[in-house]
Amino acid sequence: MTASKLYPASVIKEIDRQYSQDYDISSFQLMKLAARRVVEVILTRYGDTKRAQVFCGSGNNAGDGFLVAAGLADRGWLVQVALVGDPEKLTEASRDALAVCQNSQAIVEAFEGAVLDRAILVDALLGLGVHGQIRSAYRSAITAINASSSAVVAVDLPSGLQPDSGEVGAVCVRAAITVTFLALKIGLFSQDGPDYAGEIILADLGLPDILLAKHADKALRILEAPRLPARQNKAHKGHFGHLLVVGGNTGFGGAGLLASEAALRSGAGLVSVVSREGHRSGFLARCPEVMFRGVNETDDITDLLGRVQAVVLGPGLGQDAWAQNLFRQVIAAGKPLVLDADGLNLLAQAPAALVDCIITPHPLEAARLLRRDQVDPDRLAVACQLQSEYGAVVVLKGAATLVASDTGIAINVLGGPAMATAGMGDVLSGLLGALLAQGQPLSRAAELGVAHHGRAAQMATAQQGEVGLLARDVARHVGRSLSGMTL
Repeated sequence: MTASKLYPASVIKEIDRQYSQDYDISSFQLMKLAARRVVEVILTRYGDTKRAQVFCGSGNNAGDGFLVAAGLADRGWLVQVALVGDPEKLTEASRDALAVCQNSQAIVEAFEGAVLDRAILVDALLGLGVHGQIRSAYRSAITAINASSSAVVAVDLPSGLQPDSGEVGAVCVRAAITVTFLALKIGLFSQDGPDYAGEIILADLGLPDILLAKHADKALRILEAPRLPARQNKAHKGHFGHLLVVGGNTGFGGAGLLASEAALRSGAGLVSVVSREGHRSGFLARCPEVMFRGVNETDDITDLLGRVQAVVLGPGLGQDAWAQNLFRQVIAAGKPLVLDADGLNLLAQAPAALVDCIITPHPLEAARLLRRDQVDPDRLAVACQLQSEYGAVVVLKGAATLVASDTGIAINVLGGPAMATAGMGDVLSGLLGALLAQGQPLSRAAELGVAHHGRAAQMATAQQGEVGLLARDVARHVGRSLSGMTL
């Protein structure tokens, strides 16, 4: 997989249409190209098996499946085709593919619940054709596929996976390999997608680059994690910015501490923190490199705000009078800002356009910012609306975090489920703030920070495994990632 962008299903369908129209390639010819690549993958990975069962629905995905079955049968495999859809509903191209299959040695019969033993299972049920609730016959087939211990190869998209959101409903095929066509789909890398797609192999079917380029503005860029430029030998701490972290209300000092430590690990030259006085000893014991200021509900921090290049506001902040006093001062200062956690909740109470700001909501915080009672599953729409309404660069956290700015939307595929633990957002906010303090533009800081946060988590996970990873473990690897060290 070498592609650098992910595409919505509607764009994929339009690219498919234009490819056929502009280059005089019929749907049937495209099916043959797709099937040939799937057959190649099966022969390469499972060549000794010699048995396959191909599950076909009634859309174009079925046409691919029929030709896969014929291709394997022509190579001496025992192949059963399990018809799940209504053959009367097949498109013309899929009917042509079925005719080819019926003229081969493949056995074509209606699916009655039995899965072929010791066979490779090929999922050509739905592909991009999943809409709403999956019908009973398809649910039964998917359940049977997943109950088998056989390897599953999905054609284009695991059946049941939403191609844009990556979410699954009641059932979804769990594949070992997904051979996807023309371009990578967003859903393969979002939410449930990675759990169901398995290894992803892109078959571009000879698609000209110019066709993809025509639709690049509708695609999501995949974030990369390049190293920061090497530092000059004569560099000193003043060259790398002064960051202020504001947070750590009573009982939540750890959040501010994690953000501060992550900022130092991310290369900030100086890090100051404003927190409750009661947290002073903890900060000095754990992170003596941080310059600590304890404040009460009425203290003025404008002098400190005037000396820093960027601010992180929100980790462990709370929403009481102490928090509101600090929130007002930071917003009024107009410094490049990372707004996180309770900083976002205070913003939701009094929405306002933001200048020079990165906001980092998780889905529930995003719902509050948009004055909604429930989380919207359409993450792309949420990110775009937040960016439009608040004028900030948006980091919409979650599996496959999105970064939305004036230049478009990017998606992060680095990281993993080990990051589902307390404090990860605090580490991210400190990392983002450090990049801002070092002079990175807002959108660049957001994209670099999100990508290196995920990569640092992968580095930490490689050392100690997926279970029990701590946020501070990730913080310790952030500098290694930013320096370009390998996993």
